Amino acid sequence: MTQPQQFDLLIRAERLFCSATNRDGPGEIALKDGRIAAVEQRVVGNAHKTLSFPDTVVVPGLLDLHAHPANRDSVFGIAPDEHMLPHGVTSVLSQGDVGADDCQQYLDHTITRSETRVRLALNLSRVGETKTTGCFENLRDADVDRCIAAIDSHRQAIWGLAVNVSHMACGPTDPRQILERGLQVAAACDIPILFGMRRAKDWALQEQLESLRPGDVVTYCYRRQPHCIVSQGQVLPEIQAARDRGILFDLGHGAASFDFDVAQTAIAKGFTPDTISTDLQRRHLDMAPRHTLPRTMSKLKAAGMQETDILTAVSQTPASVMRVFPQTGCLKPGTTADLAILKWSEFPETLEDASGNLRFAHTWSAIATIRNGRVIHPPSRPD
Repeated sequence: MTQPQQFDLLIRAERLFCSATNRDGPGEIALKDGRIAAVEQRVVGNAHKTLSFPDTVVVPGLLDLHAHPANRDSVFGIAPDEHMLPHGVTSVLSQGDVGADDCQQYLDHTITRSETRVRLALNLSRVGETKTTGCFENLRDADVDRCIAAIDSHRQAIWGLAVNVSHMACGPTDPRQILERGLQVAAACDIPILFGMRRAKDWALQEQLESLRPGDVVTYCYRRQPHCIVSQGQVLPEIQAARDRGILFDLGHGAASFDFDVAQTAIAKGFTPDTISTDLQRRHLDMAPRHTLPRTMSKLKAAGMQETDILTAVSQTPASVMRVFPQTGCLKPGTTADLAILKWSEFPETLEDASGNLRFAHTWSAIATIRNGRVIHPPSRPD
């Protein structure tokens, strides 16, 4: 007789969602040796431990495409294992926390020491976000040769290049020179750009976007000021044209980059973000309730985005963009056992955008995260 398979952990859920496998319904996931061993409506075999999650949705571990994970050396940085992993995020992309000068230290102190999977959008500025002034205020810090050398030395850790041409980042420096240098690095290293736009009164959005290439990512897509992708109830034609030729758009909520009215207008016109991200940083840590990716997802749902599109925008799509799919971002046997268990609130809550506008809606929160097969629970402080 064939012996029944022995698993480390069996998870039973009211709903399993995976856009990559078109799975959406009740089921079970078996884990063994840090990997997904089986995904079925009913898994055959025994497990050392079984966890049941009624009234939840189990999804691939969430991926946050724009945040500030850094254990040191970043003015915005937060410890990813403490502030992201317990809230469902198993993979995160650093948006420019460090540049070439501190790249090795970032690998040593954040990437290799974090249970969370961390990838880096290296800042074009050699000093990165390590000082309180704009990272491009000194044009010489946008050092093309030094940036290329750092990327070539750390290919496995570096996803792409962070190029933020906002007035806050550039100060008196011409943003056109910053983007030109960024494009030189990106072309030489064959990597994408994570791009923060300049306000239109300084530089036409159409000109900025026409410089980008398919696969580049524009973040802060639903902010109202100092630039906005909608006008008079319509998505700007230059924004739609950029998407049509393969430019991706990321949310990047942050402290000033999400507006409910902008989101509702864009979503109603079919312009949803390709990826949903928090731009989580140090200033968020004292907020109550917590600024988390599940709560950010809830704001998109309150603005009219379809639930399945939201779940895809924090799993399969960012995993593909970050080039870690199908290692993660899906519920497939053989992939890393990264999961997020999300619960929908029993009662509506107040949700606030960056301008202080409010919506009253239900919210998601992570009641558990599984990373490499290990179960992590959130802190007792409510989301």
